Amino acid sequence: MANSTYKSLPIFKIAIAVPLNRLFDYLAPENVTHIPVGSRVLVPFGKSKKVGFVIAQSTRSEIKIERLKTIIEILDKCSLLSAKDFQLLQWASDYYHYPIGEVISAAFPVSLRKGKAAILPQEKHYILSAKGECIKPEQLLKTPKQKIIFEHFLSLGKSLSSARLTKLDKNWRPAVKALMKKGLISTQSNLKTTNNINLQTESALAANKPQQHAINQLSGKLKAFSVTLLEGVTGSGKTEVYMQVIEKVLDDGLQVIVLLPEITLTPQLESRFRKRFSVAISVSHSKLTERQRHSAWLEIQQGHSAILLGTRSAMFTPLQKPGLIILDEEHDSSFKQQEGFRFSARDLAIVRAKLLNIPVVLGSATPSLESLHNVNKKRFQLLQLPERAGIAIEPEFLLFDVRNKILQDGLSEPLLTLIKKTLDKKEQVLLFLNRRGFAPVQICHSCSWVARCHRCDTSLVIHYAEKVLRCHHCGHQQSLLQQCPACKSGELQALGLGTERVEKALQTLFPQQKIIRLDRDSTQRKGTLENHLEQINQGNVDIILGTQMLAKGHHFPNVTLVAILDVDSGLFSIDFHATEKLAQLIIQVAGRAGRAEKSGRVVLQTRQPNHPLLSILLKDGYNAFAKTVLAERQQAMLPPFSFQALLRVYARSPDEPQIFLNVVTGLIQNLNHQQTRILGPVSAPMAKRAGYYHFQLLLQNTQRQSLHVLLTLLIPQLYTLKESKKVRWSLDVDPVDLY
Repeated sequence: MANSTYKSLPIFKIAIAVPLNRLFDYLAPENVTHIPVGSRVLVPFGKSKKVGFVIAQSTRSEIKIERLKTIIEILDKCSLLSAKDFQLLQWASDYYHYPIGEVISAAFPVSLRKGKAAILPQEKHYILSAKGECIKPEQLLKTPKQKIIFEHFLSLGKSLSSARLTKLDKNWRPAVKALMKKGLISTQSNLKTTNNINLQTESALAANKPQQHAINQLSGKLKAFSVTLLEGVTGSGKTEVYMQVIEKVLDDGLQVIVLLPEITLTPQLESRFRKRFSVAISVSHSKLTERQRHSAWLEIQQGHSAILLGTRSAMFTPLQKPGLIILDEEHDSSFKQQEGFRFSARDLAIVRAKLLNIPVVLGSATPSLESLHNVNKKRFQLLQLPERAGIAIEPEFLLFDVRNKILQDGLSEPLLTLIKKTLDKKEQVLLFLNRRGFAPVQICHSCSWVARCHRCDTSLVIHYAEKVLRCHHCGHQQSLLQQCPACKSGELQALGLGTERVEKALQTLFPQQKIIRLDRDSTQRKGTLENHLEQINQGNVDIILGTQMLAKGHHFPNVTLVAILDVDSGLFSIDFHATEKLAQLIIQVAGRAGRAEKSGRVVLQTRQPNHPLLSILLKDGYNAFAKTVLAERQQAMLPPFSFQALLRVYARSPDEPQIFLNVVTGLIQNLNHQQTRILGPVSAPMAKRAGYYHFQLLLQNTQRQSLHVLLTLLIPQLYTLKESKKVRWSLDVDPVDLY
């Protein structure tokens, strides 16, 4: 091809999901002069093919045009993302200093990343023909199976889908085929969506005065960008406020995204929303199949759905008619991605709302200190729901000092007495322990040998029912030992508590009671969690025992006693976030007690009954606690009064990460950013994990912009360091934990 011909060819800048923060230049296929920005293309990349995203069209390239490869296939006729979506993704790439190709890729479901067609699946429907509507079932007496199927069409509607027919009769196809041959049934294809519209809607509940004030305030802000923190005590009816405001957004023909921190909360909220709204509702979270997430994404993107309920990654789903973004439990650390592209869904939701000029509502009974700080700085509006909705009243807190007390597998005598009294009244008990398994340590009573993970700096957890020792960090497991490998004695004992051990003790202490354990181990099978929650709500369970998944969102009207078996672990931690998380956990777990007309009690078992932060929390409430901790943070110049970025590094050898981080420290010093504090390098709190040695470097600055100027200069240089070839590193901007 002559040079003049080359010069006339357009060059397309393509973002590809690889760990390189750059775009790649490609030529268009033959006879193609224009490809819409934002569309997906299939391109050759090295020895493989990859799906890329068109970012721009140009006439220039830094690479000789003769060396440029040609796009193999254009996958979309038009962009799947709007210009505002791209602005958000570019902002995220810049802010989190993460490769643009991987950021854009994160905005798509896996199916579209793989290059599958961006179309909603079609589902075959069978309908009565004009001839079929004119005959009676009695005319099919000689073909009983055909008669039964034909009667289904008459009684259930003249149109039935393949899926519906399969539910009615697994062997329906021969009969339907015969009915089609007779001209009684014909076919048509409809969009197969993940949502069903409920035409019988429930009415809004009567709002109390604080709720109505919040509804009025939020309804008056629907036409422009604003951030509102809706702080409501547990059981105050935040969801009712959301739904009444959503109703007004839907009346304007606009769409709503509602983000939740946990998958476990989705079915309960989905059920409430489907009963309330006569619009299509889509759901997106990681437990759904690839096909389900594909459909949910396209339903919202194409405007077939009005509401999206989802977890963290659903925040990127394109909206055809954006109207409102809501984050429920905004304080929850689950909104921060902890690996790969480490984004905060809460922070990106605010940026997105600003770009779209729509409001965002952050709801919580225990707002994050960052959000309260933003309220103090007048960046967010604060609306409060200070009382429980209806006739529910605040629970009573009881602090049980368990020092020098005999415990039965973590259960004190006063707590056991309260449990018995509660059960005698036919009320439910909820026990919280944030540690699954039987016990966290297997130790030899003779020689003090401890079963440890050979790949991590941690003990192996006993899982008694499975007869295994398992590492909760790398997944390594081995058979439960009967004999000490060090001294050969049989004196191996379980040390410490896990939910499995407490469950076993409860079964012995309360043999007549129905006990359910809710943790990651007991709810692995699909549908198990939903089944357990249904049993609890129907009153078929007496004692509920569980971990973090019990702490928020669930409404158990007959639970009147809640006990946190061990609150001390959060009081002593190297991570400054720990006390905030503990306080939020206590209030959230306590919120499960006394949510209906029955009063509730909350028991905290502790060996630190006089700890000042516990005293403030229980005596004066969460806001007083938050005020105290914010003052401490300001004194120590910790976030939100400063800004952090954590550089994590790991390698097979303990030396390589230290060498790499020492070079990085030198680079930072050469960039003359004395304003930025360099803390480290140090080994990570768990130095060895999954066979790798982990080290980290913490950067802190009182000015966000100064920190990001430094990172913008620093991060590109890290890719070029020869020392980086021997390690794996990642950057976490605004880390929510230091592990």
